[in-house]
Amino acid sequence: MQPNSGPGVGLSPRETAALLLDKIRQGNDYARGKKLRFRRSASVIKMLTLALSAASTVILGLQNLNTWAGLAFALVAVGTLLGALEPFFDWRSRWILMEEAQYRFQRLADDLEYLMASTAVDDLTYDQLGEVFERYQRVWDDLSRTWLEHRREPTPSTSA
Repeated sequence: MQPNSGPGVGLSPRETAALLLDKIRQGNDYARGKKLRFRRSASVIKMLTLALSAASTVILGLQNLNTWAGLAFALVAVGTLLGALEPFFDWRSRWILMEEAQYRFQRLADDLEYLMASTAVDDLTYDQLGEVFERYQRVWDDLSRTWLEHRREPTPSTSA
């Protein structure tokens, strides 16, 4: 972060630190929101698959009822479909990825807050903040790279 470029032109090191801390917190909020969404999606699919499998097994046990047997076969088909969706969307690994990003953003925010609290106003330098900003950029770079790697991987087969 250069002191004479971008929207923070002319900011003091303390103001720059506050701006950087805000950006880190925004990144953490982004990761938290995505993590919750992905965790919820993965959990819903797992629970629906379990419920449909259990219901179809019970219904198939009632073999004398043709209507129930047809319903059970439909539930098995829907359960199989749901079982195929989770690996395709890979919500669980994306949830874990956001958990890691959230940890890294929180750690970075803690380090920056400590730096600000333990350094006298006149002793805080752009070089110190530049190091924190580089770590902030690495979190985003790693998150983006890992996200793309997951999206490029072929979907694992559930029938093996």
